[in-house]
Amino acid sequence: MTDATRTLTLRDKVFAGQRLSFDDGVYLDRHADLATLGEMANFVREAKNGNVTYYNVNQHLNPTNVCVYRCNFCAFRADLKSDRGYVMSDEQILERARNATEAGATELHIVGGLHHQKPFAWYKGILSLIHGHYPDLHLKAWTAVEWDWFQRLTKRPIGDLIAEMKDAGLGSLPGGGAEIFEPSVRSQLCEHKADGSEWLKIHRAAHDAGLRSNATMLYGHIETAEHRIDHLLQLRTLQDETGGFQTMIPLAFHPDNTRLSHIPKPSGIMDLRTMAVSRIMLDNFPHIKAYWIMLTMKIAQIAQSYGADDIDGTVVHEKIYHEAGSESPQELTVADLRQLIVEAGRDPVERDTLYHRVVRAPAAPRTTGRRLALV
Repeated sequence: MTDATRTLTLRDKVFAGQRLSFDDGVYLDRHADLATLGEMANFVREAKNGNVTYYNVNQHLNPTNVCVYRCNFCAFRADLKSDRGYVMSDEQILERARNATEAGATELHIVGGLHHQKPFAWYKGILSLIHGHYPDLHLKAWTAVEWDWFQRLTKRPIGDLIAEMKDAGLGSLPGGGAEIFEPSVRSQLCEHKADGSEWLKIHRAAHDAGLRSNATMLYGHIETAEHRIDHLLQLRTLQDETGGFQTMIPLAFHPDNTRLSHIPKPSGIMDLRTMAVSRIMLDNFPHIKAYWIMLTMKIAQIAQSYGADDIDGTVVHEKIYHEAGSESPQELTVADLRQLIVEAGRDPVERDTLYHRVVRAPAAPRTTGRRLALV
């Protein structure tokens, strides 16, 4: 069977709603032409979400960059005594939450370093502090790597820790820390932090607690097509079991200022191929996000025709990927986001973290004090 014939056979399977296998996914990743990949991914995207592209009004909070781990791919972390190291005060945290609320944000995305001198109560206290002052702000907090650290600090079951954080104001989990699940790759990227099975276990526990979460995959470093497809299928299997994932975010590796700085950044072609393959293989995920911070705004626009139906949000104060060489701006306005989406030929729809549509009255999402209605 020729490459063209096999690609068309797999195209027919996708258009018939049939699930693809590991071998099918590896073949598409390695051999399918980009145009056909895009056609297949766009079919799945439009079957699930029509012509809509979602965005949200959000801000980021990274309470500390001090981290016990020294992952080779990370440019964000700092040593305890480093001049770069910082820990935000309660006043600074509340100021960030106040700014987010006044800017119309519906979500605060909270992740950071694993500060080895801070107890679990400090991390939980961040959520309690913000939730106590701004109870309507959705707190999407702590990657699975951070949750694994909380287990190590407390020697307590993950379910108990999630329940405590939920009582403190936790609304959902971000998808960071997944990287690539394959142990041989993970040992070269981040050998000491939570492994792939632990990442999946933590997200299963979050789903069991009634929380939704996101998923990610870091690509364009030392992994292969086989590793990427294995990663996607492990996510697909957990989603079959729990239905708790709402968004997959393929994350392009940024090598600058890391120990892997000799590796070139992924090309735009690889960005689009990975986006498309993720959409095709994850047939049970409602959404695929093109994170403009990592992809650039131009690729994020094009990705809306390669499987993505979300472009993320206004962001503001993002540190992790900018430290690794992201040249995207620190924030976009709602008008910027809507223009990007319209130029991509899609219909912009503002959402909250859980994909409820946000209706603002009377207009101007960035205006202080607007009343929100979730539908």
